[in-house]
Amino acid sequence: MEPLKHECGVAMVRLLKPLEYYQQKYGTWMFGLNKLYLMMEKQHNRGQEGAGMACVNLDAVPGSEYMFRERAEGSNAITEIFANVQKQFRNVTPQQLADVDYAKRNLPFAGELYMGHLRYSTTGKSGLSYVHPFLRRNNWRAKNLCLCGNFNMTNIEEIFDKLVKQGQYPRIYSDSYITLEFMGHRLDREVERNFIEGQKKGLKDQDITRYIEDNIKISNVLKSTMADYDGGYVMCGLTGSGEMFSMRDPWGIRPAFWYKNDEFIVLASERPVLQTTFELECDDINELEPGCALIVKKNGESSIERILEPRGDAKCSFERIYFSRGSDRDIYKERKKLGEQLTSSILKAVNYDTEHTVFSFIPNTAEVAFYGMLGGFKRYINNQKIERIRNLDHKPSYEELEEILHQYVRSEKVAIKDIKLRTFITEGASRNDLAAHVYDVTYGSLVPYVDNLVIIDDSIVRGTTLKESILKILDRLHPKKIIIVSSSPQIRYPDYYGIDMPNLEEFCVFRATIELLKDHGMCQLLEDTYNKCKEEILKPKSEMRNCVCDIYKPFTVDEINKKIVEMLRPEGMNTPVELVYQSIEGLHTAIPNHKGDWYFTGNYPTPGGVRLVNMAFIRFYESVYQCER
Repeated sequence: MEPLKHECGVAMVRLLKPLEYYQQKYGTWMFGLNKLYLMMEKQHNRGQEGAGMACVNLDAVPGSEYMFRERAEGSNAITEIFANVQKQFRNVTPQQLADVDYAKRNLPFAGELYMGHLRYSTTGKSGLSYVHPFLRRNNWRAKNLCLCGNFNMTNIEEIFDKLVKQGQYPRIYSDSYITLEFMGHRLDREVERNFIEGQKKGLKDQDITRYIEDNIKISNVLKSTMADYDGGYVMCGLTGSGEMFSMRDPWGIRPAFWYKNDEFIVLASERPVLQTTFELECDDINELEPGCALIVKKNGESSIERILEPRGDAKCSFERIYFSRGSDRDIYKERKKLGEQLTSSILKAVNYDTEHTVFSFIPNTAEVAFYGMLGGFKRYINNQKIERIRNLDHKPSYEELEEILHQYVRSEKVAIKDIKLRTFITEGASRNDLAAHVYDVTYGSLVPYVDNLVIIDDSIVRGTTLKESILKILDRLHPKKIIIVSSSPQIRYPDYYGIDMPNLEEFCVFRATIELLKDHGMCQLLEDTYNKCKEEILKPKSEMRNCVCDIYKPFTVDEINKKIVEMLRPEGMNTPVELVYQSIEGLHTAIPNHKGDWYFTGNYPTPGGVRLVNMAFIRFYESVYQCER
């Protein structure tokens, strides 16, 4: 019930006609710019920390700008960057603004290539210098590179060392800047390769420049850059000479979708973004396959090229559970299925007393799973009605039928997110008191001491909001029992492919397991696991295993659940509380085509993920556990 940071979002537009075409057909040459804005707003859920955009003008003359970039921080960054662009048009007359030739010669962001990015930090670093896209400048158009992406790399130190070994001196140690420099270096080599080829053909001056720009092979750049990366990514880029590309990691961890017609080529992190923005049907849109790149040349020719061979089937299941918006056709069905599958477990928790059970959800992202849960209970109650009628040994009276048929699933809007805690309150007691009032309840929504209350969420991560706010506020309704339901399985392990949550001790499931080990006098297992992790990180990455899995083996899911409740129960609360989690089997049944489940199982798809989780346990043992002993 405390929000995870979403994955970042990307958006790309490549216009395939002259700007005059869009001015005539759509009434504005800003067709691409406007569509980029819509695509970014439709992905606002993927970035609350910053946003940026870039544009390339293919018809700019020497001495004028041809690559434009605008970036801003904060949750209103999308509005800010597009407002800043529009400000630059204020002193332009309507006639000039409608004049395509004038716009191409004089106005920023009048171009054919557009790229946008929405940022959630994957490293904890903040500031405008960390907001995508990143820009690498050069006096040769083909060597200019603008880069953005939805990614987190697990082996950036290896890439850094490779650059240093080549003789480079990266200015900043971050995966974004290092990737920009690494790819920029390979782009330089590709330009120089064409320069030499042009010389062999006897070309000079502008002729050799045109030859270079017409013969750039972005696939060469990507193959020589991305082969060594370990992580989840959708990497997007523009060059000053008009090349555009987007590449997906070979494990398929991060998502990307694209569409092409004779007017434009577009790409986004989520399929409904393209459907809504361009009025498309679901089946019109293509998914970018793992290890492949969508490449658009300067002349507008496009292709899907295999850059790396697939290295596994690890499409992120959490994209389906939480990160992506639920408006996608398939995601909507999957989230409903996740909720529906919990029916039997919830029935057991309420002792099959559906007559005295009220269902609700927190937060809004759990609403679709809530509908699925209600659907499961409606079917259960309807089956109960059918059985009762079938078992009658007489012709029922109207009153008897009415009593049977009027059984229904009781759902209410029980909890409401009322205020946002203001961070200027720093004093501990005051801050905690405010945090306890983030949510409010609908008084009278259930019968005190009689009704059970079932609250479904899409995930339970830290448990902080449960302890500090949710359970306290729900207890005011005096339910007979509170059942907190998670439509996802227990989150036991960090994600290293896109979320800024690298520490094991942040997870309530991990903390509860540590307490169980202490309770059962099994602390030796922690030391053994620590020593095994130290041994593992000395091995070649391909031979490492996730040793953290060992600490969970002694306990069942129910045992861990009970410990979580014990740890999160606010002082003075007497209402019984039970946790119900989705099973791993249920996850795979509901979401069969997205097998990336490392958050829940520890089965990291890449060696880098395995190495980092072992290192996370070492950090925990040395900096947290030993200090508590």
